[in-house]
Amino acid sequence: MKNKQREKPNVIFIYGDDLGRGMLSCYGQKKFSTPNIDRLAAAGMQFSNAHGCHICAPARASLLCGIHDCHAGRWTFTKAGVYIDYARGLLPLEDVYELIHNTGIEQRSEDIFLPMVFKQAGYVTGQIGKLEWGFATTGEEIQRHGWDYHYGYYDHQMCHGYYPPFMFENNKRIDIEGNTDPHCGKGYGRKHPKYNEYHWDRSDKKVYSQDLFDEKIVSFIKANRDRPFFLYHPSQLPHGVLAVPEISPEVADNPALTGMEKEYASMVIRLDRTVGLIQETLEDFGIAENTMLIFTADNGHSFYYGYERTGNDSPAVNGREVDNLNVLYTSETVGDIFDGNNSMTGCKASNFEGGVRIPLVISWPGHISAGSKTDTLVANYDFMATMAGMLGTDAGKYKDSLSYLPVLLGDEKNFRGHDYIVYASENGPAILTKDGWKFRTHIYENFNFDVFGAYWHQVKDKISFTLHNVINDYREENNLIDEQPDIARKLKQLLLKECDGNFIHGTTQPHFAFYTDDIAAVNEKQA
Repeated sequence: MKNKQREKPNVIFIYGDDLGRGMLSCYGQKKFSTPNIDRLAAAGMQFSNAHGCHICAPARASLLCGIHDCHAGRWTFTKAGVYIDYARGLLPLEDVYELIHNTGIEQRSEDIFLPMVFKQAGYVTGQIGKLEWGFATTGEEIQRHGWDYHYGYYDHQMCHGYYPPFMFENNKRIDIEGNTDPHCGKGYGRKHPKYNEYHWDRSDKKVYSQDLFDEKIVSFIKANRDRPFFLYHPSQLPHGVLAVPEISPEVADNPALTGMEKEYASMVIRLDRTVGLIQETLEDFGIAENTMLIFTADNGHSFYYGYERTGNDSPAVNGREVDNLNVLYTSETVGDIFDGNNSMTGCKASNFEGGVRIPLVISWPGHISAGSKTDTLVANYDFMATMAGMLGTDAGKYKDSLSYLPVLLGDEKNFRGHDYIVYASENGPAILTKDGWKFRTHIYENFNFDVFGAYWHQVKDKISFTLHNVINDYREENNLIDEQPDIARKLKQLLLKECDGNFIHGTTQPHFAFYTDDIAAVNEKQA
């Protein structure tokens, strides 16, 4: 029996991790298929000009806050790995919480986060999966952000393994029987002689994390099917290390793929299976027609599976490591048979389009035209204003977020949108206009502040700039900075303004908040 359609749609947001859009068959993947994500795209709208952040923690923070990741001090990222010390018995949980709560920038009383936008409209909110904030968080922080229910990891470093010894559910530790490794089955490096032996040894790796997430997702939908809900699922998949319970039959017998490539493809296929499970569950409970489904990713592609084909442990070109300045990442040069970055230049952590342009498909039956496509420029931080616009709620002050709800509803001609967006990277920030002009910075590794920071005349020789038009130059191969000095000058000024006066804010490092480096070592000696 179908439920009577409600005025407020349920909203489910699925976040792939390090998922380059070229890995999805609806964006052109040819080596395997992602039929459930393809079905979502066919039923709704597919974006070709959506952007995330350069790595995962800024992307999650940007999504939850509705602001871009080049600001000076809107958030900090606490150091990962502290829960591994807890799992090993080196730190009690109360000390872990004290470290995290007393490190970095804490939220202010007037801050509004994404789940709060839904709670204002009477929604139940749930977060299931990878930690929703920073590189280490606590149940208290998650609850303060507005989640009624949450289940998953609290530590980013533990998320690098897929067999956790415990998860947290509403601030309570839940042990996972059969998983005993504090490092969650991460195992050895590819070059280690024990890599293969341990990789497929399941003696201490019994329960796969995505299976746990799937179970909780179904339970949450079932429990809340008669009232409006917002469910956020930040998956680990397909973030490395390579780990999947079994190789998908679709790729298992493909002689063109290496073992690592088969594993990675199977991880993407496993994530697609979760999307299918969500679609099936909504249909079973009769609420599919009143649910908005969003599938996207946090950042651009990451090349975890190349070692068997190339012999390189990290992306390299003719033995030279990619530096995003003299040695550039493309699928052809690094040997990526999947073309995960969709033939763009760059991958995760860079400010090339391959590092930040992401898949985005949205389905909303009866509201979004099936099979529609758009090249409208949007950013991951726009989701917050879009939901506030749909629900008539408040997204708060000082946001960079703009609502693209008119685009979803087919009114793109009357949608002004962003004149430009900005994003950070490990090499420095970039700005991209709606006309396709892209101004990039590259800050050299040997740059250092003095005790009072730095003036421009001290910094200028340590930063280089390029200018491209990505509409005409999809791969950012032609630097037009000398031919278009006026455009370059204007974009440089705008980018500096968005970085709150310092290009360094558009890098990852200033946002890290470190605990005392010797905490784990001191506790280990005492243990």
